[in-house]
Amino acid sequence: MVERLVPDELWELFERVVPPAPSRPQGGGRRRYGDREVLAAIIFVATSGCTWRQLPPSFGPSGPTAHRRFTEWSKARVWATLHRLVLDELGSRGELDWSRCAIDSVNTRALKRGDLTGPNPVDRGKKGSKIHLITERTGLPLSIGISGANPHDSQALEPLVRGIPPIRSRRGPRRRRPATRHADKGYDSGHPRRWLRKRGIRHRIARKGIESSTRLGRHRWTIERTMSWLAGCRRLHRRHERKAEHFLAFTAIACSLTCYRRLAK
Repeated sequence: MVERLVPDELWELFERVVPPAPSRPQGGGRRRYGDREVLAAIIFVATSGCTWRQLPPSFGPSGPTAHRRFTEWSKARVWATLHRLVLDELGSRGELDWSRCAIDSVNTRALKRGDLTGPNPVDRGKKGSKIHLITERTGLPLSIGISGANPHDSQALEPLVRGIPPIRSRRGPRRRRPATRHADKGYDSGHPRRWLRKRGIRHRIARKGIESSTRLGRHRWTIERTMSWLAGCRRLHRRHERKAEHFLAFTAIACSLTCYRRLAK
């Protein structure tokens, strides 16, 4: 089970980002479970959608143990670093297409009150969060973010574009700026257009009341497919976490697994 959820190639990448285990000068205490077994347990929770206490005992570490390690690694930004590392590997192989990118969001109902939640206008005002995503031309996620369910999508454009890390290329310096950006009418606003224009990024945003967003379908269908890929991590179907950083961590895990599947082909 552990080897299936955490293949050797993924484990080699994770070893480069995981912080060292804390030392115990005084000795004693319980045996610390290996990082690979705990990582497999965390990925199982992310992909199956089960709670921490429903974790099968075959993994070794219990649910509370895996949750504590998950919290520890989330504070150390391990998941974001892993996502960037996988993108670096893809970029060095020439697997990233920067000719155009797409941006979109998806709403998720929040089962608990917590940070970055708000009334969902498309779900009868129930509490929810929104996952924002930027993908390159083939649909690989480059930058992610979360917000409450009520803010306008256009407010997330600037933070998402700024959040694209400098990624390695097969030739030349690192890159973090796409050539063209595609978006639907939810991002039709003057400020995002001006902001992108100042940074030399061409934009193709459907204009409200003038043109149909379906004309962008031949370019934006890739990000819709990416959303379905992320939905393979069932933990994202509903937000169970009170802390926004934990929900963002599960989103980063889903993006890392999506990019790793392309890397492992």
